[in-house]
Amino acid sequence: MTLTASYERCRRLHARYGRSYYLATRLLPAWKRRHVHALYGFARYADEIVDSFDVTADRAAALDTLATGFTAGLAGDPVDGDPVLPAFVHTVRSFGIDPADVAAFLRSMRADLTVRRYAGYDDLLTYMEGSAAVIGTMMLPVLEPLPGAAAAAREPARQLGLAFQLTNFLRDVGEDLARGRIYLPQADLAAFGVREADLARAPAAPRVRALIAFETGRARDHYRRALPGLDLLTPSSRPCVRAAYELYGGILDEIAAAGHDVLRARARVPRHRRLAIFTRHLRSASAADRAERRAQPPPRAIPG
Repeated sequence: MTLTASYERCRRLHARYGRSYYLATRLLPAWKRRHVHALYGFARYADEIVDSFDVTADRAAALDTLATGFTAGLAGDPVDGDPVLPAFVHTVRSFGIDPADVAAFLRSMRADLTVRRYAGYDDLLTYMEGSAAVIGTMMLPVLEPLPGAAAAAREPARQLGLAFQLTNFLRDVGEDLARGRIYLPQADLAAFGVREADLARAPAAPRVRALIAFETGRARDHYRRALPGLDLLTPSSRPCVRAAYELYGGILDEIAAAGHDVLRARARVPRHRRLAIFTRHLRSASAADRAERRAQPPPRAIPG
């Protein structure tokens, strides 16, 4: 597995499983795009281990192998036996991404092997700190905060990761339940009089819709907290992140338009709306990319 092939593997994973964010990444300069694919590809690869392997012991062993390979690669050992690690390790090393964020992510992936319910929202947030918030902070160096803005941009990046994750949880209630997991706090189910069996019945009962409406409000609060961070990024990254913000937020709009019934059908942003969002940001992305290229110093002449 060459480095180029590993980046391509990550790109394909991103294109297959992260259509909204993949579309948004097309607004990035090409040199940033492949690193975003690497981060997404690694996260998706780990998620597929958790969801697709048949036996819990096999899943745990595969996650251990992935973690060991990452640690070895970071130390300079060859990692060409794994399809996503060469690109991921190269990106982590290139941008000085904190290995503690990677460790936190893998802890949350391991939690999925044994933890199926979360008592309260604080408990779910602890899980999402590793599964989502650190994805935001790992992306941040690639997306480039403005000079002096890295510290201020960190919390909005965390919040955007949480917003995206909670949006996915709301969209995928039925799919997650089929895997034996519920990512809605048990305290909230009790507060709205929702039984777990209610989450398996379409169309959704009024009490389930009320619960989803409540959790949608929580997700929108994370989006609001993330919004100030968009202007803290370098101009060539803003169109991508703004588009992703609108695309994922659009899923919440579709959930609301369906009366917060997430059990009858999977909420999707219509293709025409996805393309409209992409097109609206394309001009500013092209302008920012041209400005970035003009600002780069010319290559130094080689003596002799």
